[in-house]
Amino acid sequence: MPLSRQRRFPRARRSVPAARTFALETLAQWGYRDRQDDVRLCVSELATNALLHGVPPGREFSLVLVGDGPLVRIEVRDSGGGSPQVSEAEADDFGGRGLPLVMALADDFGVTPHHPGKTVWTVLKMDPAEVKDGDGSS
Repeated sequence: MPLSRQRRFPRARRSVPAARTFALETLAQWGYRDRQDDVRLCVSELATNALLHGVPPGREFSLVLVGDGPLVRIEVRDSGGGSPQVSEAEADDFGGRGLPLVMALADDFGVTPHHPGKTVWTVLKMDPAEVKDGDGSS
């Protein structure tokens, strides 16, 4: 049975490091201890994009983690409009590199539209040898 945990974060800068910490601590509790740098980067980029482009003032975004054997799914859902645009960043651009990095690291990536908002998700293959039994819900 898959493990799942979710947390909501406010539209604030402090939410990005809080989301990273939540993800890394949750996955460590479940026994997923490899690819921590990949998890850190994916959560950072998806949460940052939600804050910059998808979370209207006064709203929150949610981070969902699902561990299912060798697969870990990271989902960031917001209530904003639009869909993420992936494009090549120019050498002197200050942004635009996040989603290409996530896509390069991920074993799968996608966007699921909702009304309102969207979920941007990524899947990472991880070593399930250490995964603990339990429902993992909070």
